[in-house]
Amino acid sequence: MYFIKKDNKISLTIEGRNAVAGYLFLLPFLIGFLSFMLLPIVESLRMVFSRVRIDIIKNGFDMEFIGLENLVRVFMIDPEFNRMLTEEIWRMVLIVPAIIIFSLFVALILNQEFKARGFVRAVFFLPVILSSGIMIGLETNNSLLNSMAEIIREGNLLKASITKVLEDILVSEGAASDFMAYIFVIVNQIYDIAMASGIQIIIFLSALQTIPPSMFEAAEIEGATGWECFWKITFPMVSPLILVNVVYSVVDYFIRTDNLIMAKINTAMIMRLEFGFSTAMAWVYFLAVMIIIGASVGLISKKVYYYE
Repeated sequence: MYFIKKDNKISLTIEGRNAVAGYLFLLPFLIGFLSFMLLPIVESLRMVFSRVRIDIIKNGFDMEFIGLENLVRVFMIDPEFNRMLTEEIWRMVLIVPAIIIFSLFVALILNQEFKARGFVRAVFFLPVILSSGIMIGLETNNSLLNSMAEIIREGNLLKASITKVLEDILVSEGAASDFMAYIFVIVNQIYDIAMASGIQIIIFLSALQTIPPSMFEAAEIEGATGWECFWKITFPMVSPLILVNVVYSVVDYFIRTDNLIMAKINTAMIMRLEFGFSTAMAWVYFLAVMIIIGASVGLISKKVYYYE
């Protein structure tokens, strides 16, 4: 309840005041969205159902309504989009859980009491935060960094062969083989996972620092082990931030500069000037991402524990 009647006067409850404060925080974003984003979104939706040409005389776009022609081309004619979309979704399903586990593990380590903890956090977070988005783009588009990566791969051929032998030994037929294959996929992409975990680590660390120490003290007095404290106290208390990090990780993965779909959309729009076709791909991609986020929120929110 946001309102309460007292002495014939209607006043806000504590929950109502919190809601008002939340709306006030959202107000600048809503004003900016309605002022600068709403019209471009509507125009892009028109482009999905139009053949778009650049009109030099009008200094703008000339749109000719063609119905579902662009969408038919996306789903039924283009030979790459469906395959790329499926591959990117499958990679996301593999990578995002690994990012969440890795970031929670690192946050637990950085939350421990040890000497020079602040210095260690600064040393760890500075390159991680810088590499979260900018460095990934530089790596993808920088020829020097690509050459260095190629040299490293060539220098690790022996190590790769040893890893391949180990993979052949451990990965056999059956249900266990699928799990081990997943583990090897994650190990081979640990660098990308670490690069994409900076913000998630900070979010988890902030959640860990809000847990009252008295809860752990009471659990230790009752004889709880560290493992039991993690599953009974730490994990439930940070579960709301797991939902936040999952949504952030999904969005961050789908807008990465090395994403195949993003690269295809940019090529169609910038190189070939196919604005209608590229906009149709972008909207299909956007709707696919929103469905995945909605499914993730629906599944995870059922297990989220909110501490009051």
